[in-house]
Amino acid sequence: MTDIDPDASDAVVGRVLGTADATPLQFWTAVTPGSYLQLDDVVVTRRELPDREPVTIAGVVTQVRARHEGAQFDSDVFAIADGTLPALVQEAAEITTTRVDPELYVPPSPGAPVYRAEGDVRSAALHFDRMERRVPMGIGRDGVPVYLNADFLDGTRGAHVSISGISGVATKTSFATFLLYSVFRSGVLGGDTVNAKALIFNVKGEDLLFLDHPNSRLDATTVETYAKLGLTAGAFPDVRVYAPPRAGDSSGTPDVSSRLAGVDSFYWTLTEFCADRLLPYVFADADDERQQYTMVVHSVTAHLARYAQPADGGVSIDGTRIHSYPELVDFVVERLTDEETRSDWAGSAVNTGTVNAFARRLIGSKKDLARLIRGDLATRRPHRVNTAESAQVTVVDLHNLPDRAQRFVVGVTLRSEFERKEKAGTAKPLLFVVLDELNKYAPREGSSPIKEVLLDIAERGRSLGVILIGAQQTASEVERRIVTNSAIRVVGRLDPAEASRPEYGFLPAAQRQRALLARPGTMFVNQPDIPVPLCLDFPFPAWATRVSEAGAAPSGTLRSITQAADPFAVVGSRSGSLSDDDIPF
Repeated sequence: MTDIDPDASDAVVGRVLGTADATPLQFWTAVTPGSYLQLDDVVVTRRELPDREPVTIAGVVTQVRARHEGAQFDSDVFAIADGTLPALVQEAAEITTTRVDPELYVPPSPGAPVYRAEGDVRSAALHFDRMERRVPMGIGRDGVPVYLNADFLDGTRGAHVSISGISGVATKTSFATFLLYSVFRSGVLGGDTVNAKALIFNVKGEDLLFLDHPNSRLDATTVETYAKLGLTAGAFPDVRVYAPPRAGDSSGTPDVSSRLAGVDSFYWTLTEFCADRLLPYVFADADDERQQYTMVVHSVTAHLARYAQPADGGVSIDGTRIHSYPELVDFVVERLTDEETRSDWAGSAVNTGTVNAFARRLIGSKKDLARLIRGDLATRRPHRVNTAESAQVTVVDLHNLPDRAQRFVVGVTLRSEFERKEKAGTAKPLLFVVLDELNKYAPREGSSPIKEVLLDIAERGRSLGVILIGAQQTASEVERRIVTNSAIRVVGRLDPAEASRPEYGFLPAAQRQRALLARPGTMFVNQPDIPVPLCLDFPFPAWATRVSEAGAAPSGTLRSITQAADPFAVVGSRSGSLSDDDIPF
């Protein structure tokens, strides 16, 4: 670690406290009168040893307290304030050790000077000097950049990101997109940046449909913040947007209201639905494992794959032409309820109650999936999401779809992308998958086809170059194996009940309390390199997060845009950052 100057008295902010136990991993320091320490400050001290080189101990402030020394009773505070009782105000800070160099774990000496870590000393204290590839994440409480070790993001030594926080306040999606922007624009991927891809599922409004438009509300301070992080403030340069076709529209027009151009519709043909065995994803909600109708699902899926033949845009089964998903559902239900054909479709061991349970759920899917599984649209043009043939960032819009349809799209798309990476057999190019509401797709209880795909990504995705960036309101409701396989854990504003759950045990007590008060744009990031989560503010998005921010858009791209705001106007309560009244997601 870079050495500290014991004669730099102006940098001394305190001395190691002698009235509290000092350990190699945690100690208290009395704050020098006229100085201060706040939570998240980085400090360093040195322990002199006989016949050994000095040991440098660095740490982060995890608690601060102030008290009157000389007071005995609570009421003494009034006499002290009046000047009739002498007392001394003393502040002290709890320091949690982040680095010991050399690694000789001895406690600091009481009375030893404690310095505020700056420059190279700060970088060493937070292990930034050991990061060969650093991803800018935001600005720390001391106004200096904070970094993420790319080795724990791209699969080199770890992978996957878990982001938790209250919906609409924790700005989870904003941080996920900023992290992607930082990865793609900071150069940490080197030559692999050109081929790296991102797949983003948009589930809330049309907020993510304008990532390729610069944000008209950027101010000069935010531009400077990006520059401080080594980034250029701007939009994502290469974005492709997919949306489902409008319900009842035989032309396949994408169902979006604000963006006119640059949007492709996605759907699956009846032939693909049968041949690719997609029926299980119609039943993608997590079910009780005791349910027996899943046997019927797999039996019918196999039957469709074996006997369905392409015919005039639809399929032909047993000589019957089928041109739409509702027709396919009715055909399957008819075969299942017919005593003569039931055993061929569902198996001889399945009883009537089980068949009826399957039929009820299948019939209920007709309205939700009719516009996604088609027999009346062109099959020659691309109509399925394929990141290998798409832009660097692919946005799949789901916000106009009902819950069952959203599950179907997410499950089928993730399966096809994961299978494509498996066939390629190499980790590069990387594929980053951003999925919000992870607790809906991979809940802690039950099983489903989507959950199995997500577990595959969490456990094997690192070796195949598939990186999951999952966001959820409650990490306690997400499958444990997915959370534990996430090398990077990020927390924004938390609900008090959720903050007490063991899934947030990596947060010190003070940070758990602070997470209840965190403002939009403030995140606590835990990574394997650093034993203490780092608090940071990430900058306001440089890309449009809603149609009203999409300034300087390409001609004809937007259906309607409100008048652009002053590009150098102050956004929110802190310049260029997110406030409670100005939350993009």
